[in-house]
Amino acid sequence: MRLDYTKASPAGFKAFADVYGYVLRSGLDKMLVELVFLRVSQINGCASCLVRHTRDLIKRGVDPEKLTLLQVWDEAGPLFSDREKAALAWAESVTRVADTHVPDDDFKAAAAMFSEKELADLTVAISLINAFNRLNISFRLDPD
Repeated sequence: MRLDYTKASPAGFKAFADVYGYVLRSGLDKMLVELVFLRVSQINGCASCLVRHTRDLIKRGVDPEKLTLLQVWDEAGPLFSDREKAALAWAESVTRVADTHVPDDDFKAAAAMFSEKELADLTVAISLINAFNRLNISFRLDPD
């Protein structure tokens, strides 16, 4: 580990932890949030988050096939629900914002599946995991 950011900036870490707490209380399905967290972490290559969110999904009883096919969710047929597919597509578009610029079609597809509050909260969750990925990768947080 290069630096323990949780100790170097405890108030900064607490702010992120508070947002995480909000996401968990937001009303979004926790399994859906964990799937999004894991998919974003796959895209960003965050080893510590991959370990954490894989373990969290296993504890929640996720279908092992779903874990295996998460990287290719759009080719997995009915394994993922329409809501999960919409969340994962939105998560990928938002995570790759520099390339996608989050087009209107992506927004419309997500907005068709989620209420305004849900979509805002989902985007907060996506933004949060992207931030944690960047912190963990930058400071080389060891996977558990």
